[in-house]
Amino acid sequence: MSERTVERTERTGAPEEGLFSRRYAAATAGFTVVMFLTGFAALAVVPTLPTAAEALDGVSLFPLVAGCFVAASLLGGVLGGHWSDRSGARGPLAAGMVLTVVTLLVAATSTSIWQLAAGRFLDGVAAGMVAVSINAAIGQVYPERLRPRVLALMSTCWIIPSLVGPPLAGLVSEWWSWRAVFYGLAALTVLPSLALVAVLRGRTWSGTVAPSDAAPSRPPLLIAAVVSLGAALGQYGVSGWDVHHLLFVAVGVVLLVPFAPRLLPAGTWRAARGLPVTVLLRGLSSGTFFTVEAFVPLMLITERQVSAVVSGLAFTGAAVVWAGASWVQGRLLQDQPRHRLVTAGALVMVLAVVLAVAGTFPQLPAATAASAMLVAAVGMGLADPSLTVLSLSHSPPGRQGYASSAMQTNQNIGQIAILALSSAVLNTCLAIGASDLAGYGAALGLLLIPTLLIALLAVRARSVS
Repeated sequence: MSERTVERTERTGAPEEGLFSRRYAAATAGFTVVMFLTGFAALAVVPTLPTAAEALDGVSLFPLVAGCFVAASLLGGVLGGHWSDRSGARGPLAAGMVLTVVTLLVAATSTSIWQLAAGRFLDGVAAGMVAVSINAAIGQVYPERLRPRVLALMSTCWIIPSLVGPPLAGLVSEWWSWRAVFYGLAALTVLPSLALVAVLRGRTWSGTVAPSDAAPSRPPLLIAAVVSLGAALGQYGVSGWDVHHLLFVAVGVVLLVPFAPRLLPAGTWRAARGLPVTVLLRGLSSGTFFTVEAFVPLMLITERQVSAVVSGLAFTGAAVVWAGASWVQGRLLQDQPRHRLVTAGALVMVLAVVLAVAGTFPQLPAATAASAMLVAAVGMGLADPSLTVLSLSHSPPGRQGYASSAMQTNQNIGQIAILALSSAVLNTCLAIGASDLAGYGAALGLLLIPTLLIALLAVRARSVS
C-alpha cells in the first residue's frame, strides 16, 4: 500500500478507491474498450478514405466526405449531451456504439461517393455522441480526484491503434480491398458493443444524474443542424481558394456566426470566467494542434521532399507522446492546479509553433518541423485532459452532458476556424509572390496568437473548488 493510500486510510478509515476497484471496475473497463475501438476505427478509416473515394470515382468530392464527419459530430455531441443530462450517459453511449457498427456497414457497401459520405455523416453523429457521453459519464461516475487518471487512461487507449491501425488498414486496402477495412472494423466492434450495452444496463455501473432545474427541456437540435451545415460548408470551402470554394466559406460563416454561440455557454467569446473560458480554450488548443497536423506534413512532403513514411511516423509518434504526457498529468502532476497545467501545455505548444516555423527555413533540417508535431502533442497531452477536468468541475449538477457538448462543439469550430485563417494567410502569401516555404512559415506563425492567448487566459478557467 502506497504512503498516499496509508495516509488516506488513517484519515478516513477506508482505503482510497482506484479506477479498477470494485465500485468503478465495470465502468473503467467499458470506457477503455470504447476508447480503444474508437481510436482503432478512426485511425484505420481515415487513411482508407482516399482509396475508397478514388474507387467510387468521387475524388472531387473527397473534401465533402472528410468534412461531413466533423460537421456531423457537432450534431451528435448536442444530442448526446442533452440525452446524458436527462437520463444518464449510458443511453447515448450504447446508442453511439451500435450506430458506429451500422455506419461502418453503410460505408462498406457504398456504391457511390454519396453513400460513402452518408456513412461518414452517420459516423460523425455516432462519434459525437460517444465522445460527449464518455466525458459526461466520467463526470457522473468518478469523483474529481480520479478524473485526471481516467482521462489519462482514455488517451493511453489510442497508443496501440496509432501504431497498428494505419499500416494494417493500408495493407488490407492494398492486398485485398478497402471495403474489407470497413467490414473488418464492423466485425471487431459489434461484439464489444453488445457487451458494453449489457454492462451499462447492469447494476454494476454506478453512474447517476443529479437533478437540475437548469437542464434544458429539449435539445437545440435545429440550431445544431444549422451549425453542422455551416461547419460542413466551411470545411469544404477551405479545401480550395477559387470563387466556388470561397462562396462555400462565406455561406458557412453566415451560418456559424449567429447560431454557434447559441450552443455555447454565455460569455464564451468574451472569455468569461469558469465554463465559458474553458470552452474557448478547448477551441483554441484543438484548432492550433489540428492546423499543425495538417500543414506540417503537407509542407514536409511537398516542399522539403520528406517521404510519406517519415510523415506517418511523426503522426504515430505524436499519438504516443500525447498519451505519455496525459499519463504524466494524471499521475505525477495530479495534485497540480488544472489551470496551471493548461498554461504549461500552451507554452509547450508555443515552442512547437516556433519549431514548425523554423522548419520552413531550407538551412535547417526537415526534422525540425517534424519535431513540432511531437512537441505540440506534449502540450496537448497536458492541456486537453486538464481542460476536460475543468469543464466538469464548472458544470452545474446534472449538466455534465451540456458542458461536454459545448466543449465538443467549440473544438470542431476551433479546428475549422483556425485552419481557415492559416489557409488564408498561406494563399495570400502565394498570391503576392512569396515562396511556398515563406507562405507556410507565415501560416504556421499565425498559430502563435491562439497559443499565447491560451497561456494568458488559462487562469480565468481556474477551479474554485
